[in-house]
Amino acid sequence: MTSPNSVVLSNLLSPATINLDLQSPDRDSVLSELVDQIPQLAKRPEARQTLLRALREREQLHSTGIGDGIALPHARNALVGLTDQPMVAFGRHPRGIPYDAIDSVPARLFFLLVAPTVTQHLTILARLTRLLRDARLRQALLAADQPEQVMALIRDAEAKL
Repeated sequence: MTSPNSVVLSNLLSPATINLDLQSPDRDSVLSELVDQIPQLAKRPEARQTLLRALREREQLHSTGIGDGIALPHARNALVGLTDQPMVAFGRHPRGIPYDAIDSVPARLFFLLVAPTVTQHLTILARLTRLLRDARLRQALLAADQPEQVMALIRDAEAKL
């Protein structure tokens, strides 16, 4: 039985929220590029700016680069009122960009997360971290050539949890 706070990552992704060819040269630009992938914010410039500001503040506090070429940009706190449902955007950078990760490996895989409650925020963060420990999944995400393939990889990885 799933609790009301359980989150299925593959349900939070859609082809529109997946970019397999990020072009930004630096961390700040990547955050902007990822935020632009969230359809719910497309017609809400003030919400987009609020999210971007929160993400940048979080990065100044401590990098969300977790190592192994992965970054999990997220705001420090749940952004109440910004969204009524959790959202995840996935981006992949062809070369990787310096992201101040503990292992100094440039980030190539990005999962931007936004959630309306602290519980959902922490649940998504924990679930992503757990899934991305798998080197095979990371390699498959680097090799995926279609957004639907990314969604299927995440779905399959979650099914094994």
